[in-house]
Amino acid sequence: MAQSWKTTSFFVVPLVISTLFSSFGYGYGMPPRSMLNRLTAAGNYLTTKELWFTQNLDHYSPYDHRQFQQRYYEFLDNFRIPEGPIFLKICGEGPCNGIQNDYLSVDFVEEVRSSYSVTGASLLRKKFSIQIESLEQKLNRKNVENPWFFFGVSYPGALSAWFRLKFPHLTCGSLASSAVVLAVYNFTEFDQQIGVSAGPECKSALQEVTHLVEERLANEGKSVKALFGAAELEIDGDFFYFLADAAAIGFQYGNPDSVCTPLVEAKKNGEDLVDTYAKYVKEYYIVKFGTDVRTYDQKFLKNTTLTDDNSARLWWFQVCTEVAYFQVAPKNDSIRSSKVDTRHVLEAIYHLDLCRNVFGEGIYPDVDATNLYYGGTKIGGTKIIFTNGSQDPWRHASKQTSSPDLPSYLITCNNCGHGTDLRGCPQSPLSLEGNAQNCSSPDAVHKVRQQIIENIDLWLSQCHDTEKGFM
Repeated sequence: MAQSWKTTSFFVVPLVISTLFSSFGYGYGMPPRSMLNRLTAAGNYLTTKELWFTQNLDHYSPYDHRQFQQRYYEFLDNFRIPEGPIFLKICGEGPCNGIQNDYLSVDFVEEVRSSYSVTGASLLRKKFSIQIESLEQKLNRKNVENPWFFFGVSYPGALSAWFRLKFPHLTCGSLASSAVVLAVYNFTEFDQQIGVSAGPECKSALQEVTHLVEERLANEGKSVKALFGAAELEIDGDFFYFLADAAAIGFQYGNPDSVCTPLVEAKKNGEDLVDTYAKYVKEYYIVKFGTDVRTYDQKFLKNTTLTDDNSARLWWFQVCTEVAYFQVAPKNDSIRSSKVDTRHVLEAIYHLDLCRNVFGEGIYPDVDATNLYYGGTKIGGTKIIFTNGSQDPWRHASKQTSSPDLPSYLITCNNCGHGTDLRGCPQSPLSLEGNAQNCSSPDAVHKVRQQIIENIDLWLSQCHDTEKGFM
């Protein structure tokens, strides 16, 4: 295998420690710091021991010799010396605290190990890049080339697919779970899928909430925002984005009843829908889900101090320059407010205004260049597994057509959302075990998991047979 991963492409900086909980909270899914702290305190990690190595900042420039300390985590309990496959799980756009004690890290690894006839599996996660020498020296191995397999969910899923696309000689394959490989400027399909996933009654209630909040905001302003625990969001667009995300998160993560049941019941009983939705937002989205309202505040996003708390700024820069994923209201029958838009509404273009306000003039997401370079949903790679949940609004930015070299599986059930193949149901950040029994159709999840294992088993065996040729 090559001596080191050599990539500094702005997208393919893929080797990060741990998968994101959502692929996209705060509108895009970074795990809130408060939630990460709760997971750590609850002992939901196999390891939180930080390891470091010296990394080049630019692998291609002959003039730039800057370096930095690269963090990574490793878990070797299932590894069999000397030539066991190494599973690398990619993190994404938020902080990583360690290797989670989840389905992929434990049960999935064991299932692949039992089916893989050559050796066992190891799980190694590193942040942004990896040097093979450190592991080989640690295990006192010489001239051993381990097969590598990459995993990621959501944006990390896209990174997993893109790494396999660009460096097929360095990996046996990848699992791109809920992978958002298509950069989208006007992502109206996101809102439309929420309507489908919600069903007629809940969709109607959500639309009425949006209409009522728009009316009340015009007259009551600060008091309405305070009702939702978001008084600090001075820009109305930021506030409406926050409200739209709060609704989306229930369907994205397999908890539709959390948002729909109280709203539908309130509407039937003639209760105040705004108060009902505000209760859901505060109790579920802010408290239980751990959302930091500040991450919707453009003033907060302008803070350039590099801390875990403002990692949202880093992701927004990616959004504003390359991938967009702008979740906008369709022209007709929308759930979210049209004030969150890319078109002129009330003399504002919300997303582009946010990008310019936070990062300065001249910022624009070149989604055409991104899709040309990586292929979008017509990605030209091989041995990449794509999976999606039927209720996930992000699936419309993923590859949903299948071929022998690029199998794509859709897991269909009433609460199958983001990363269901690895996270089970619900896909809540606080539910790491990946329990498929809580899905409305457990068999649908088990069937896709078995297909994934068969793909990985085959591709790892092919890697072992060819020894050096991973392609």
